[in-house]
Amino acid sequence: MNAQKQTDLSYYLSQDVTYDQSIPTPESVIGHQVGEWHITHDKLVYYMQALAKSSNRITVENRGTTFEGRPLLLLTITSPENHKNLESIRQAHIASTENNTVTTGNMPIVVYQGFSIHGNEPSGSNASLLAAYHLAAAQSEDVKNILENAIILFDPSLNPDGLQRFAYWANSNKNKNPNPDPNDREYDEVWPGGRTNHYWFDMNRDWLPVQLPESRARIASFHKWLPNILTDHHEMGTNSSFFFQPGIPSRTHPLTPKLNQELTKNIGDFHAKALDKIGSLYYTEESYDDFYYGKGSTFPDINGGIGILFEQASARGHLQESDNGILTFPFAIRNQLTAALSTLEAAKNMREDILQYQHDFYKNARQEAKKENGKAIVFGDEKDAAKTFHLAEILKRQHIDFHELKADFTSNGKQFKKGHAYIIPKNQKNTRMINAMFEKRTTFQDSLFYDVSAWTFPLAFGLDYEENISTSNAGAKVENLEMKTGTVATKSNYAYLMEWHEYYTPKALNAILNSGLRAKVGMKQFSINGKDYDYGTILIPVQNQNKSAADLFKFLQKISEESHVQIDAVETGLTKGIDLGSSKFRALKQPKVALIVGEGISPYDAGEMWHLFDQRYDIRITKLDNNSLSNVNLDRYNTIILPSGRVDSGATKKLKEWVQKGGTIIGYRSALNWLKTNEFIKIDFKKMERKATDITFEQRGDFRGAQVIGGAIFKAHLDRSHPINFGYKADNIALFKNNTLFMKAAKQSYNNPIKYTKNPLLSGYISKPNLDSLSLTVPFKVKNLGRGNVVVFTDNTNFRAFWYGTNKLLMNAIFFREEL
Repeated sequence: MNAQKQTDLSYYLSQDVTYDQSIPTPESVIGHQVGEWHITHDKLVYYMQALAKSSNRITVENRGTTFEGRPLLLLTITSPENHKNLESIRQAHIASTENNTVTTGNMPIVVYQGFSIHGNEPSGSNASLLAAYHLAAAQSEDVKNILENAIILFDPSLNPDGLQRFAYWANSNKNKNPNPDPNDREYDEVWPGGRTNHYWFDMNRDWLPVQLPESRARIASFHKWLPNILTDHHEMGTNSSFFFQPGIPSRTHPLTPKLNQELTKNIGDFHAKALDKIGSLYYTEESYDDFYYGKGSTFPDINGGIGILFEQASARGHLQESDNGILTFPFAIRNQLTAALSTLEAAKNMREDILQYQHDFYKNARQEAKKENGKAIVFGDEKDAAKTFHLAEILKRQHIDFHELKADFTSNGKQFKKGHAYIIPKNQKNTRMINAMFEKRTTFQDSLFYDVSAWTFPLAFGLDYEENISTSNAGAKVENLEMKTGTVATKSNYAYLMEWHEYYTPKALNAILNSGLRAKVGMKQFSINGKDYDYGTILIPVQNQNKSAADLFKFLQKISEESHVQIDAVETGLTKGIDLGSSKFRALKQPKVALIVGEGISPYDAGEMWHLFDQRYDIRITKLDNNSLSNVNLDRYNTIILPSGRVDSGATKKLKEWVQKGGTIIGYRSALNWLKTNEFIKIDFKKMERKATDITFEQRGDFRGAQVIGGAIFKAHLDRSHPINFGYKADNIALFKNNTLFMKAAKQSYNNPIKYTKNPLLSGYISKPNLDSLSLTVPFKVKNLGRGNVVVFTDNTNFRAFWYGTNKLLMNAIFFREEL
């Protein structure tokens, strides 16, 4: 304990090393010893910039900003000589992944070191101060040798907004006399905590979807260099020790080469030796996994690199009681520093083997791809260019080549339209990444998963796709990706029509209603001017509006361009089907939406919704804190969303009265239990019996874990005439599910507008008892309560910002709430 209290450099760094006195120590810039206080992001930035100014071993770049405007720094750390030839080194490194004849023997190894992607796991970013100082100032031959043989891409804070939020909490609750009592407020940060970024996303799930600015910056850096090793520094429970990979062998994704795990294990020997030297306990291969490629420690594995996860027991503040004695923040920092430096030692010693592994990874991938020459994947939606664009955008960020269609064509009854679809040739460098993104997998070696077991991208986006089409359908390779422009072809003196299929139609409709214009929704299909209009078409009359016909035309032109939607002008109300004056066109009201957040609510679910409204659709949404809900005037809102969680008990009666007066409450996932218990809605859940036979005490955890639905994709049938399904052109949908809530279907079929099919599994793991329970259940239900209604979804329609295909279900529940 006394040794752990020390926070000067002698506690962290070897006293056998001489340090350049011209290089500033962390304390000289940030004003305190590392570990004495939690580093704030602004001070972290100042120190990294100070190092770059004073050391010829370091350069620093700002790759962009977070949602809160904080810089996304990347340091490049290597020898001065390598800095002079950095671009030629980079080009040679990339060439080794593209050319079978390139030899890697004399090349530097590339190591990406990333710290604290979870902001309240801060020992990583605090250790980055020491690691950067050591690499900048140490005069030892060992460090000089590392720098001569390695290019270190150094990311001191993968999550600046979260780190800043947590540092404020820990520092503002620190005691002068440190108190290790785990009940102290210091160790119990307020909702939503510092783990996440501004919109409460777990950014360590975004390496593959790349939906957040922080992710986009680091993925650009990753593909620019294709690092051989990437380290990802995390924290875990206070009573743990230290973990380094490999994880549980049976839970490695089958697309990852076995040699990857062997090399990971060999690197682990260096961690063990270094941690032994300082007397720190550790373990490996007993938990965590390498399955989902959207995590930092697994993403490199499908890109020819080796990802390594570090998990350090967390003090959650400055020091705390634990099963291993008093755990101090400096102790946690020292372990992270030790692992960061042992990684570099491994990289130096294993350089040739790891460089050769990456070279062979892409050589073998090209051989696999060559067998697929002439074959391609096509994806798209003839009615929705925006969703198609956003999947193509991910492919572009992941350096996957794709082409325009040469011409419209049909495959297996699916229409692929030029401008609304793209073709991916399978014969290309990143063919393994393509497989990882597009595959449907339903058989697994293991039944336990640390994260999701499926993420098939065309299913997530709700797009049509075919996997084995000819590349003869491919047109020009897409170099500069641009989203389809919206238009209003001509001015009308009668009315305008907007089909509801395009992804950004909710953004357009909200802007229309927000301006005070009248709009209606068509409850039936119809045809006019030779064009068929589907359920949910939006009608904007020209007469009796707050704008002249000319101004309305200009306004709708602006809206169509900003929302990438087509709006059609018509000059008559006479159609084939319901006429435009029909009562089957229902008047719409401007949504006034509130989102319940705070204690008792899942910050992930709430954040995904906040992001969807705020960033995608430009719909103003009010975040109501759960603890103060009973004091809020709810009459300001016509829709309230309850993400997974529960409402503070003091507000239950008030919320129910608000619904009975005409409000709509939309509940998600575990909120259904709360709504049922408090008699907002009657729900008949289907229970699964878990019978364990011949299960030992040791096996009990795995048995229970196998009954968890960690995240898989299932097929449901749609009644497209129901307003909840407006905008969907097919009669089925792919839904993401990661819970065991199974609602029984209603007796009347029209009350089951979304219903899981008899054999619903599309991709991912689910136990047979759970699959049997899920069959023919419903993920959606709506019931009246007084003059209002209660809408419930068992599943997340907004998962991790990349499940574009189901975002519209929530939008339909909001805009068409009175028609449900």
